Amino acid sequence: MAYTQAKDLEIVEYLLSAEKERREVVKVTDQYPDLTIEQAYAIQEQLIARKEQEGARRIGLKLGLTSKPKQQMMGVHEAIYGYLTHDMLALEWEGIAFDQLIHPKAEPEIAFFMGEDLQGTNVTALDVLQATQYVAPAIEIIDSRYLNFKFTLVDVVADNCSSAKFVIGSKWRSPAGLDLGNLGMFMSKNGAVSQVGSSSAVLGHPATSVAWAVNKLGAEGKGLKKGDVVLSGAISEAIAFEAGDTIQVQFAELGSVSFTCK
Repeated sequence: MAYTQAKDLEIVEYLLSAEKERREVVKVTDQYPDLTIEQAYAIQEQLIARKEQEGARRIGLKLGLTSKPKQQMMGVHEAIYGYLTHDMLALEWEGIAFDQLIHPKAEPEIAFFMGEDLQGTNVTALDVLQATQYVAPAIEIIDSRYLNFKFTLVDVVADNCSSAKFVIGSKWRSPAGLDLGNLGMFMSKNGAVSQVGSSSAVLGHPATSVAWAVNKLGAEGKGLKKGDVVLSGAISEAIAFEAGDTIQVQFAELGSVSFTCK
């Protein structure tokens, strides 16, 4: 079936209902194979606007496809972004309710807390670091609404890049004096190390990833605001988890973050 803009609200409702009802659906491009990346971002924007109408507040951004090998695997040349809303933030000590999710996975990330507004189309990693008040260890819980986590690039963008929940550690540090481009990390499940990596996996430096996002937003006349949180991209492969599992991410110099799935 050919995609038309009139189908946007139908697709938004399709994805939102899947999230609310915690059920998998077939990917959007099965019905609309001609959907473009620009149209997918327009759908994402409308999806977030619907959530805002229902009481959600945008509090920042999350980046995806920030590793060069993953970009090559997907046949793309740049990252993708989605939005974070206040109801996605989970607290370490409260745990994550498995019955609120479909087939979740955990990704290790570095979170940036913006200390000032940042907007433009030629923003650099240095600009990002200068505008960042704190960085902290984080875990993003991704939970694609698509069947078996299978999707194309435009599908995942329309679905707000599989965003579901995120947890931020209690140790927040100024980026000054930290070698953010080469921080070692390991992620464990129930005490057993599952993934190891370095922050250099995120486009060479996590601040480069954030700068990319700012420049993409800048092309649309948008930017980051003081107080925004940015999840800069996965440092390793995501790992699946179930009720009863505990996930912990430990960074050199930056401390740890963890959650238990209830």
